[in-house]
Amino acid sequence: MLKKYLELGQIVSTHGVRGEMRLNPWCDSPAFVKKIKTVYFDKNGEKSIAVESARPHGNIVILKLNGIDTIEQAQTYRNTVLFMKREDAVLPENTWFVEDLIGCTVKESGTDRVYGKITDVQKYPANDVWTVRADNGKETLVPAVKSVVISADVENKTVEIKALRGLFDEEESVIEDEN
Repeated sequence: MLKKYLELGQIVSTHGVRGEMRLNPWCDSPAFVKKIKTVYFDKNGEKSIAVESARPHGNIVILKLNGIDTIEQAQTYRNTVLFMKREDAVLPENTWFVEDLIGCTVKESGTDRVYGKITDVQKYPANDVWTVRADNGKETLVPAVKSVVISADVENKTVEIKALRGLFDEEESVIEDEN
């Protein structure tokens, strides 16, 4: 079952004297946070607060929360991890939360061949790269591009791919001895 509340980022310091805070966002871009209207102080969503404003500032977000109007009030939230409700996020098609991908079993599309489980997702400008660990401990880096990733069912923890030639092949090239 997928978590209802996901980590959004961590408040790292204050900004100015009117209660604004600097949030280190744990998402693809600071602009993502602008769409979130309510944040939560716990993973169960028991304590929430409305977002008055959120604006990207370099790789962080300047965040103003309802009722926090002074630097002293804002300072008490330093190092606090904020959560968001999953349903508040609108993801583009064929996009998943990293947290949901971790632990997914990676299979060859249309076959029973299992390559392993996703253990890490690395972000690069061109595309994400998934680390897939086989049962024997071997790790393979898989580019998360349309031509490779066929489908993902994160609720059932499975991903189907069309592996690039040589990506998972165990056979190694043999270099002939010229002597």
